[in-house]
Amino acid sequence: MSFSQLGLCDPLLKSIKEKGYSSPSPIQQEAIPAILTGRDVLAAAQTGTGKTAGFALPVLQRLAAGPKTNANNVRALILTPTRELAAQVETNIREYKTHLRLKSAVVFGGVGINPQMKILRSGVDVLVATPGRLLDLYQQNAVKFNQLEILVLDEADRMLDMGFIHDIKRILKLLPAQRQSLLFSATFAPNVMELAESITNNPIKLAVTPANTTVEKIEQQLVAVDKSRKIAALIGLIKQQQWQQVLVFSRTKHGANRIAAKLESAGLPSAAIHGNKSQGARTSALKAFKDGSIKVLVATDIAARGIDISELPVVVNLDLPNTAADYVHRIGRTGRAGAAGQAWSLVSADELESLQDIERLIQQLIPRTVLAGFEPNQPLAETKLQPPKKIKKPKKPKAQAADSAPQGQRKDNKPKANAGANRNSKPRPQRRRNGSGNGNASGRSRQKAPAAAGV
Repeated sequence: MSFSQLGLCDPLLKSIKEKGYSSPSPIQQEAIPAILTGRDVLAAAQTGTGKTAGFALPVLQRLAAGPKTNANNVRALILTPTRELAAQVETNIREYKTHLRLKSAVVFGGVGINPQMKILRSGVDVLVATPGRLLDLYQQNAVKFNQLEILVLDEADRMLDMGFIHDIKRILKLLPAQRQSLLFSATFAPNVMELAESITNNPIKLAVTPANTTVEKIEQQLVAVDKSRKIAALIGLIKQQQWQQVLVFSRTKHGANRIAAKLESAGLPSAAIHGNKSQGARTSALKAFKDGSIKVLVATDIAARGIDISELPVVVNLDLPNTAADYVHRIGRTGRAGAAGQAWSLVSADELESLQDIERLIQQLIPRTVLAGFEPNQPLAETKLQPPKKIKKPKKPKAQAADSAPQGQRKDNKPKANAGANRNSKPRPQRRRNGSGNGNASGRSRQKAPAAAGV
């Protein structure tokens, strides 16, 4: 199949050809025609499958014939969980719209807000944003949604994991009810489905690959090693394999800094990116990694979102991630768009439970290999493949019957005369409303949430 068979207009087909793309990926084959119909879409698509083009191309086509954007307004809003991903998505959109008279912009925190306000002043057709900065701009009357036609939630599962649910709900209240809503997620987890039901209307559901499966062309390897010797083993592995470009994952920001410093002292040009780094430092490190100035980029899970490097050969898990699903996201940085790639994991005995969770999720035992000179003193126990966990969909709360109004109230909300008569009755404890571990909705306090500890 060719892109011309998907119903795309000539200006977009010209841009696609200039980028060197010849045939659409499976998610693009499914998503592009569905979005062009104008219906809501709920799609399961992993990293590296071409999902950005899957929603960007049809969104641009739907906007192309529309009206002129008024001051401070946007016609399509794309929400992403991280700065890097936001920048990457907007870069792709800018390339696709080369032959269209459409304006795009990207806004995120960590940089000055005034230049972003200036860009929005004349209005933009497509705005890519992180939730916190978008709310900051709205509060300063810098962005309006009167003309909004399309909403896209990219990597919705990650946004929920990072505790953005409160920000998302606040944003949804600001948007017109009449709009096209598109939700893309690596998984159809229960919390994602619950969010999808609240923002979409009779959506077309797409799932071109089973949720939580790894890309088939990625060669996975596991090296058992003592925790205290992991960095030394990593240095030995990089030199032994003669890798020229490696993305290394650390569970913590402090760990990322320490790993990068050790690699530098061993003669391996390296840099770390995480939430404590300024946006300028993160952008500079990523640029140096892409152009080959540094060999090793050490990243936390969230900071690595949006790293889009074609033919990235190797990913190394120096620490196993906090959740098994993050393993899938991590190794998805390599093997992108059907290319081959390698994913290595250095695993110590204390990570056995995490390893079992990962193997259960991906439904395969990761092949083990021995690194000469780094045989562990504390052996890593053998694992057995367990059947996948059955995920139950959350039950919807039952509508409260009219005759079961809260104690002390009539059906007409007037207090009962004897509301406090029963002194033996105990008041029900108030349920704490903390969403995904984040009780704050503001962008500044959001990064303190436990779920975003690795930003």
